[in-house]
Amino acid sequence: MALRAVAAEVGECRRCPRLVDWREQVAAEKRAAYRDDDYWGRGVPGFGDHRARVMVVGLAPAAHGANRTGRMFTGDRSGDWLFGSLHRTGFANQPESIDLHDGLELRDVWVTSPVKCAPPANRPTPDERDTCAPFLDAEISALDVRVFVVLGGFGYQALAGHLGLRPRPRFGHGVVIPLDDGRHVVCSYHVSQQNTFTGRLTEPMLDSVFHAARELAGLPPAPRPTDAR
Repeated sequence: MALRAVAAEVGECRRCPRLVDWREQVAAEKRAAYRDDDYWGRGVPGFGDHRARVMVVGLAPAAHGANRTGRMFTGDRSGDWLFGSLHRTGFANQPESIDLHDGLELRDVWVTSPVKCAPPANRPTPDERDTCAPFLDAEISALDVRVFVVLGGFGYQALAGHLGLRPRPRFGHGVVIPLDDGRHVVCSYHVSQQNTFTGRLTEPMLDSVFHAARELAGLPPAPRPTDAR
């Protein structure tokens, strides 16, 4: 399935009643800071470079981030961390991801999640993950990805199922797992505020993951910060 068709199907999907009810409730009630915004309130597809060699796999859209803006990791603090690092490591033209019209362009990377709708308490169920599985399978099949960067244990478990990774090595930040077909999985703590505010995940730690991903994917080193555009 072509990526454009995947995105269209994700946006129209209503297969998980609990997720549909929650995403639409959040979009209707809104957060006070965004009361004038028109929330997306639907499934959120992956996005990025259609020639991507690296795929970033998160968890699910944030209720007032991607569920509001319609783009993964856009409009919240987790996205500030992720795209800041992607910018420093040569994958993004800018460090900000504010809305669909902010001029963000990704190079050699695709950003997605195993669950496409915002879940209550940011906790999708295994059944919801499995219902969404065909979408991630279709994204993986449509791209020539050589390196998967997983953010957090949920994304790792989901991706391991998609890739048939058994036995599954233990998750840990910076762990690199070679696959039999020459591809690699690189693990990172999630860019959630729970990790970034407490110092469990730092900018150098996250940058090191994406520098490793570049090297494993056969991409040239990231330009120096003064040269990045």
